[in-house]
Amino acid sequence: MPGTRSGPIRDWSVAGGVVLRGEQLLLVRNRRRNDSVEWSTPGGVVDPGETVLEALGREVLEETGLQVHRWQGPLYEITVDFTDLRWRLRVETHRAVDWQGEIVLEDPDGIVDHADFYDPQDCEVHLDASPRWVREPLMEWCRSRPDRPLSFRYQVAGTEIHDLTVTRR
Repeated sequence: MPGTRSGPIRDWSVAGGVVLRGEQLLLVRNRRRNDSVEWSTPGGVVDPGETVLEALGREVLEETGLQVHRWQGPLYEITVDFTDLRWRLRVETHRAVDWQGEIVLEDPDGIVDHADFYDPQDCEVHLDASPRWVREPLMEWCRSRPDRPLSFRYQVAGTEIHDLTVTRR
């Protein structure tokens, strides 16, 4: 099949952080290499040798300047299988329950170009252009705030970012 790759699956883990100030949620704006923009909670790839919470603390500090002292969770977990690309993304999202600081943008990766706290309805507007596997889990958690961790699984077909078919399983 054209565009399909063979070989081992590229498997990587990402940590996401829900940081609340009252009812407002911290979102970061990520500017990608192709100049597209998507919004998410702060977080990023778990490096070799790091735990999810170590990575999460590092990423939140790098992307926003906020120091988190204690996490609760996971709130939800996401698995995304990119069938044609042979990638598997696993995301574990936790909530900051003890944090301090002011937002300072000094992302060493140069991806985060804005961060702020938003009311829930504004979050929904910002997240509208974000991938379904980012938007849906976060908004479902925000609406229901369940006592148990949520689990989400998506399958993505296609190899071009503008032509992906995303199915929730």
